[in-house]
Amino acid sequence: MTTGHVLAHIGLLLYPGAQMSAVHGLTDMFRIANRLAAQQGVSGMPVLRVSHWRPGDGGKMERVFDTHAQAGASLVALILPPSLEEEPREEQRRTLARWIAARHAAGTTLCSICAGAFLLAETGLLDGRPATTHWSLAERLAERFPAIRLEPDKLLVEDGDIITAGGVMAWVDLGLRLVDRLLGPSLMLATARFFLVDPSGREQRFYSHFSPKLHHGDEAILKVQHWLQARGPEKVTLPMMAAHAALGERTFLRRFQKATGLSPTTYVQYLRVGKARELLEFSNLSIEQVAWRVGYEDPGAFRKVFFKRMGLSPGDYRRRFSVTGHRGA
Repeated sequence: MTTGHVLAHIGLLLYPGAQMSAVHGLTDMFRIANRLAAQQGVSGMPVLRVSHWRPGDGGKMERVFDTHAQAGASLVALILPPSLEEEPREEQRRTLARWIAARHAAGTTLCSICAGAFLLAETGLLDGRPATTHWSLAERLAERFPAIRLEPDKLLVEDGDIITAGGVMAWVDLGLRLVDRLLGPSLMLATARFFLVDPSGREQRFYSHFSPKLHHGDEAILKVQHWLQARGPEKVTLPMMAAHAALGERTFLRRFQKATGLSPTTYVQYLRVGKARELLEFSNLSIEQVAWRVGYEDPGAFRKVFFKRMGLSPGDYRRRFSVTGHRGA
């Protein structure tokens, strides 16, 4: 790139266990965005500079890769990639957290992907703020860092100077968001087209499955949970559930909410929606038949509950995820 361009410097942190496929994928994405920007020939467009950082001897951070090595080191954004490995040791986490927090204090936007949210949370900067991580890690993140306003259904949570992304492959969504921020929507769309990626909004709840809390230690509530799972779509009521737990209704409600984090009504809705998703993906039943199979006599009520829990109508969900070739609403 020509030296006359303004550089927008994006750093990627190679902490122990960081997923290198995401690091290299993001590096390639930003390079392609630069190429597309140059082809458009828009004057005043910044050039994305990409660097990789890793902890060196004595805990000092070292720059081990840089597309513009002779330029200054001030970061516009710092990305904590996903990880499929165990977390860094506690001493390493503290050292990395201090360095990350110092970058934030200097004006750097912090970004995490999937398990990278745990390292970001170590800084304390997520306390009281909305954030996301991979849906399968959400419960553990909430237990360790309860001050975070966790939004695990979302694939991307953009909160000004902090951006968190959910799934392992959400580096694609985060990368496009940074291209949008730094180079504008036209370049973001051009980059998405190059990578054959749909840039429209996605949510983790389209892909995650309901995982009820079963290790809460309340035997009466656990008994009801197993009972509900076995009954499937059969109609259940609050008095029936309370009776099965051998508890009064008010006591049952309180203990169920405490143990599962959900009201009994919401819990049953999640179970029914989970079964409906299977039928929409793997059967050719009509929406009305699916509604009846999962315990709803009124298809309209089923559609409302499904949309509330999934963010898609049953018909849209089937068109997007059916494996049978059936696309009917």
